[in-house]
Amino acid sequence: MNSDKYVFSQLVDFLPKRVFDMIVKRHNGNKWVKTFTCWNQLLVMMYGQLASCDTLRELACIIDSIKNKSYHLGFGPGEIKLSNLSYANVNRDYKIFEEFAYFMINLAQSKRIDRPFELPGKFCAFNYTTIDLCLSLFKWAYFRKNKGGIKVHTLFDVVTQIPT
Repeated sequence: MNSDKYVFSQLVDFLPKRVFDMIVKRHNGNKWVKTFTCWNQLLVMMYGQLASCDTLRELACIIDSIKNKSYHLGFGPGEIKLSNLSYANVNRDYKIFEEFAYFMINLAQSKRIDRPFELPGKFCAFNYTTIDLCLSLFKWAYFRKNKGGIKVHTLFDVVTQIPT
């Protein structure tokens, strides 16, 4: 039997809950809420993202299958139903989660190492992608026998972080 914290709970420990609570307070996100708070909603939606859930119904089924562990994962004391999830997603202000996401992005960028190593000269990163095109509209774009497309190559200057 597992006696340590779950991996998801260990990941959640890195999130600054006090900052999130300040954002929620600023937007009155937990007004009239009894059990399923904005923090619980954030954690459930993060769990769904990590579990590669495509729909809320799929997420609700997964949460229901692990309901004996849901409190220790941080989802709150109550039972999480599909109707609770959809109601919370519709009625809560998305700006709470948007502002917290921007805070986390800024935090990650501030902890980024500016120069991990130095190489003499100029160096670039190279990437390419294929864009599918309709052959009936673009007869010149033969990519395969029955498929049209073009290939886009991008050269990215790593130092200036601008495509060249």
